[in-house]
Amino acid sequence: MAEEKTMENSGLGATGNFIHNYIQADLEGELNKIHTRFPPEPNGYLHIGHAKSICLNFGLAKLYGGKCNLRFDDTNPTKEDVEYVESIQEDVKWLGFDWEDRLYYASSYFQKYYEVAVKLIKEGKAFVCDLTAEEMRQYRGTLSTPGKESPYRNRSVEENLDLFERMKAGEFPDGSHTLRAKIDMASPNINMRDPVLYRISHAAHHTTGTEWCIYPMYDFAHPLEDAIEGITHSICTMEFEDHRPLYDWVVREAGYTVNPPRQIEFARLGMTNTVMSKRKLRALVEDGLVDGWDDPRMPTISGLRRRGYTPESIRDFCERIGVSKANSMVDSGLLDYCIRDDLKAKAPVVMAVLNPLKLVITNYPEDQVEMMELENNPENPELGTRLAPFTRELYIEREDFMEEPVKKFFRLAPGKEVRLKGAYFVTCTDFVKDENGNVVEVHCTYDPETRSGSGFEGRKVKGTLHWVSASDNVKATARLYDYMMLDNPDDPNGDMIMNPNSLEVKENVIIEKSIAGAQKGQRYQFMRNGYYIVDTKDTTEDHLVFNRIVPLKSSFKLPKA
Repeated sequence: MAEEKTMENSGLGATGNFIHNYIQADLEGELNKIHTRFPPEPNGYLHIGHAKSICLNFGLAKLYGGKCNLRFDDTNPTKEDVEYVESIQEDVKWLGFDWEDRLYYASSYFQKYYEVAVKLIKEGKAFVCDLTAEEMRQYRGTLSTPGKESPYRNRSVEENLDLFERMKAGEFPDGSHTLRAKIDMASPNINMRDPVLYRISHAAHHTTGTEWCIYPMYDFAHPLEDAIEGITHSICTMEFEDHRPLYDWVVREAGYTVNPPRQIEFARLGMTNTVMSKRKLRALVEDGLVDGWDDPRMPTISGLRRRGYTPESIRDFCERIGVSKANSMVDSGLLDYCIRDDLKAKAPVVMAVLNPLKLVITNYPEDQVEMMELENNPENPELGTRLAPFTRELYIEREDFMEEPVKKFFRLAPGKEVRLKGAYFVTCTDFVKDENGNVVEVHCTYDPETRSGSGFEGRKVKGTLHWVSASDNVKATARLYDYMMLDNPDDPNGDMIMNPNSLEVKENVIIEKSIAGAQKGQRYQFMRNGYYIVDTKDTTEDHLVFNRIVPLKSSFKLPKA
């Protein structure tokens, strides 16, 4: 019997799933180890859906004491680039996974694919076809009607070998010939109706240059890659379920009959307010609608990293959503929940005022400065304390003052008393308006006996406000991000529309002095507002730029178990 495995931290769902059942059954048979792979095509940046696959494949290998390869399925040179190769490696490492010395490229096996293709031709199982792509579609048939055999299907072995060699030698233009498998044009599975194995493409490849002008199709190359590398379980998404008979055919006909790789499909990730199509994401980049692939609104792993999400939060998210065969839609609020849960005890808290309103304490000495001791994180005393300068003139949030307060408004208003965080009680006595009728200054008095930590219990207040000294602070830019896309239930195709309010920029943010010297990539909680990260791209030595990761609170609730 295979040893029972724990599901903890596997990225596979805490209660296990059907993939475990398959693997455990295999391990109880002839199989004595598992070997998985994460096989992205380097034609774009990875997104949160790929993170699920990364956690799944590497998580399975870790869970069962096996191995996982990183392999680039680079068989389409017209869409691939070394930029994507490098970004994918960075993303996988950042998520916390290690392929060790097992970095592979599909392009490394081009000669092997060619040899298998020649073997199939010699065995009468493949032929060179002259039909155009459109003619091939016409010959293919439908789900209810069988296809028609190509008029070139019965070419001799010798003629096919000659034509295939000439294709390889570059004698023919793109699209003029293909190599097709000879299987069954009447098969109820359209994928088995003499599928294309090779096409001509006079395009330079990022690893092989111009050595090849014929390239294998994914459905031919992928099973061979798995077989060559000794992959035991080929984990892929549900759209490849109908391709599994072809996957098995290629493996079998190529001669890999001992413990061949087993294809297992799972449902891809769907999330509200989130585009999961590389094609659509690329269009957003190319149309200049976002600040590149790593725009903090993008669901790419590089975008999530720049936004401030942690590897731990993404792995936790993948663990929580689990794995199934049924398509479902995950509330994007769950990912936000995971990052809040991860940062609540990690991120130091600072006071930052995003919409500054000056507050003057009229009875406070003009030149006096008191250093107020504040907790760096109330949930984690180990993070210690810091000192914040308290002065006569401060900034508070504009929304924390109301000239005519509504019912249950417990912040500052004429005649109302509040506590300034870590400092004193203050009472509003007056305010000043500009020529347009906007409040530009609030006047208060303070009670010296109410200093925080003094033990004062003479009276209570319901509101506590954060503040920043007007004379000793750091000015910064804050970018408040919301979901990039809005779900559009009226669209029959289920397409989303771009959220016009996905980005709000605050240029005059006032932050307490302790933030000075913050490094790119550092995360903070802005008190009463949200979690922020120092932007790694636009921050300079002279000016801090913060990206809001998530607001502090959300209406999202974890579903009941």
